[in-house]
Amino acid sequence: MENIERLLAAVAAWARQRPDIHAALVVGSHARVEVPADQWSDIDIVLMVDNPMAYAADASWVAAFGRPLLTFTEPTAIGGFVERRVLFDTGQDVDFALLPAGAAQQIATHPEIAQALGRGFRVLVDKLNLGETLPPSGASMPPAQPDAAAFGHLTHDFWYHALWTAKKLRRGEVWVAKQSCDCYLKALLVRLLAWHTQASHPLVDTWHEGRFLERWADKRTLLDLRSTFASYDPIDVARALWATADMFERLERECAERLGLELTVAHDEIREHLRAVLA
Repeated sequence: MENIERLLAAVAAWARQRPDIHAALVVGSHARVEVPADQWSDIDIVLMVDNPMAYAADASWVAAFGRPLLTFTEPTAIGGFVERRVLFDTGQDVDFALLPAGAAQQIATHPEIAQALGRGFRVLVDKLNLGETLPPSGASMPPAQPDAAAFGHLTHDFWYHALWTAKKLRRGEVWVAKQSCDCYLKALLVRLLAWHTQASHPLVDTWHEGRFLERWADKRTLLDLRSTFASYDPIDVARALWATADMFERLERECAERLGLELTVAHDEIREHLRAVLA
């Protein structure tokens, strides 16, 4: 923690001296009280700057905080911004989210960003008076339950891509089918699982994108998940695909019942197509 505080102090001093940097915030595990940082945690820092793409294109500035071993850019998990990820020679990884200075109002009203900030944030530098616009730290609220449109979109998306996966597998594209089964379809499954959990236990924090799933999912689901992942083998991908479909349909039906939503997927017909492709 002493090394981390030194790094954060260096970031704060650097940001104060640069006229094109208007705010620096710590978010994520190093700023929240619930499930706080441990020795495996990265550091998430938001920089609000005049020209985010300049900081994304030129990585030389990260040397102000240590010797980088690895660095690259990718989109932020939420909000559609860009972030520079850095692994320093100490083994500490730091994600610098690069936001335009004019985005203060946008991040205050963006539901997912507000949710993340509500879990906790720590101000290092604030030249924008962000305290007047950002949600109070620790004011995180559970995500809203789906309406009929959102529920229908998710369920149709899943079953469409379940059959799509089967077709890729039948063609012999084992890699593509395995990736779809174990990644894309699982992401939809986890989103449905969060709705399913909150439908019965509204106060349970389901986080986002499967974070801490082992803490909030029910025991039956955690056991069932073991059979839904595939090895790199066409027969096993088919087995895992069926297991994933069975688990999704169970959660789908229970979730619809608990939330009073209509099932709009023709499960019997979709399963007939799956059986025909995977025969």
